[in-house]
Amino acid sequence: MPYYSSLNPARPDDRRTAEGLLRLRTALAAEVPAKSIDDTLLIASWNLREFGGSKYGGREREALFYIAEVISHFDLVAIQEVRDDLDALDDLMRILGGWWDYLVTDVTVGRQGNGERMAFVFDKRKVNFGGLAGEVTSAMVKSGDTLSIPKAFARSPYLVGMQAGWFKFTLCTGHLYYGEDKADDPVRLAEMRELVELLADRVNAKDRWARNSILLGDFNIFREDDQTFAALTTVFRVPPTIKGKKTNQSRTKPFDQIAFLSPDVGNQIADARGDVFDYYQHVYRDADASLYPVPEGTSFATWRSYKMSDHLLLWTEVKVDFGDEYLRKKATAPG
Repeated sequence: MPYYSSLNPARPDDRRTAEGLLRLRTALAAEVPAKSIDDTLLIASWNLREFGGSKYGGREREALFYIAEVISHFDLVAIQEVRDDLDALDDLMRILGGWWDYLVTDVTVGRQGNGERMAFVFDKRKVNFGGLAGEVTSAMVKSGDTLSIPKAFARSPYLVGMQAGWFKFTLCTGHLYYGEDKADDPVRLAEMRELVELLADRVNAKDRWARNSILLGDFNIFREDDQTFAALTTVFRVPPTIKGKKTNQSRTKPFDQIAFLSPDVGNQIADARGDVFDYYQHVYRDADASLYPVPEGTSFATWRSYKMSDHLLLWTEVKVDFGDEYLRKKATAPG
């Protein structure tokens, strides 16, 4: 549970925040499975629009409390669009509490990088960082004695090794190139194909983390029949409960995905629970627009997207307690 002690009932904004938190807690308890000690792992992906930016005043305390409340109901959340300024992330961590930690990349330079970082926020009581961390780069091609990278990712995907109970896994998050406002921008499609190929090659590597790979993030997928989605799902498996779920604010496009290439949890993907959590049903609601200082000429939907996000949170749950299966093997005579 996040720290609420700084909320002051003498302040109208803090009273409104407390009311919003109560609604969020009720909804999350109803829609998201309870966190377990070691039986399951609750994973989420969330593009937090320009998190650390200053547009429309940046994130006030109210928004940070709401974001912390949502994150606290999961074990590990991949976050895209963290900005160069990490003050908002540090403020978020203080609300979450000392048992939470984060890993973050450097900013991807250049116009296409958009000044963004990738981050993982995780509950240390459940998830351990395994020591492996790196930004994924495009495969190098050798021409004579020269090594070259034909094309870099617009924003470097972030790969880390984690462990939850007996489950060791590689987690990779990305924010693929948007480009043209249409399905299958050629650069976006090429990035997806390259990323999937690189991660698939790692699964057979002699790396303790490489056996199980989870790929999640904002892939700017417009439709389930996109070539970009096909490039993902020809190798990785998306749990049916979240396949095709619309994650943008208007619930029209399945931009965000969580996918598995994981022998240890592969047999349960078909039954894995998951969904999109639409926090706008509970905070910054359409009916609340008059309560906020929305600039004239700006829609409330646009304004609130810089407080929470223009993406909704996508989550799934997998079983990570393999004790019964392991003991059955031990109980079976060899040969």
